[in-house]
Amino acid sequence: MNRIFTLLPEAESEEAIFLESLLKDSSDDQVQNFILIYRGRRKDPQTILLTALIGFLGVSGIHRFLVNQIGMGILYLLTGGLCMIGTIVDLVNHKNLAFEYNQRVAREIKMLI
Repeated sequence: MNRIFTLLPEAESEEAIFLESLLKDSSDDQVQNFILIYRGRRKDPQTILLTALIGFLGVSGIHRFLVNQIGMGILYLLTGGLCMIGTIVDLVNHKNLAFEYNQRVAREIKMLI
């Protein structure tokens, strides 16, 4: 896990553990290439939190578009974040939304490398 924290210090512990298990059979060069691509595509939980907060200003669902949940983003946009209840739930679960998205991205990149 040390090599993940060294190359990707912004990763949270759960994310680093997942990445380490995903990359356990990879060489150092493959890990470095993976991290270069992954860093550009991963979503920071704080970005998800901030864009979910924008939902209280009347533009709900931006955070759902960021995590590639287009259908839910449109639904949130048209329903005011499901009458703000969905937006509040997403504020509480912002780390989970980012982690699930980052897991999908990591698996896609792993297949490419």
